Amino acid sequence: MKLKLLSTMTMVAALGLAGCANPDVYSGDVYGSRAAKQAQSVTYGTVTSVRPVLIQAGDQNPNIIGTLGGGAVGGILGHQVGGGSGQALATAVGAIAGSMVGSRAEDKINQVKAVELEVRTDNGENLIVVQKADRNWQPGQRVRLVGSGSNMSVAPY
Repeated sequence: MKLKLLSTMTMVAALGLAGCANPDVYSGDVYGSRAAKQAQSVTYGTVTSVRPVLIQAGDQNPNIIGTLGGGAVGGILGHQVGGGSGQALATAVGAIAGSMVGSRAEDKINQVKAVELEVRTDNGENLIVVQKADRNWQPGQRVRLVGSGSNMSVAPY
């Protein structure tokens, strides 16, 4: 009974922590704290192509929560099988399998639907910006590009 409760609590905790990721940071409507009260360059242009892509969030700490949580749950569930050396083997196999499943699950949870926008600026430069797919972008749409380099977002004009 205690093992079932512990495994349920572990799974809920792992899923809860994975849900703490904030995918809105990839939106063109969200500015990071470093961008607040800072002068930003503005360029105007026209969207020439739109392609759906995925942003793989969580690159800083790849799959730690999923791997550890899945391994713990898998080990607990594996421990409930058999007895003696068979039980130890089942625990190890459960932990390894749980780690693999948890890691893959966290990969999927951390994916954000995005768009790759190709924009032809008014001065003739072609730029690509990837950001969260929170608008319906169309080729031919006029836009403004705010920022520069790795800190650029596209907004309707």
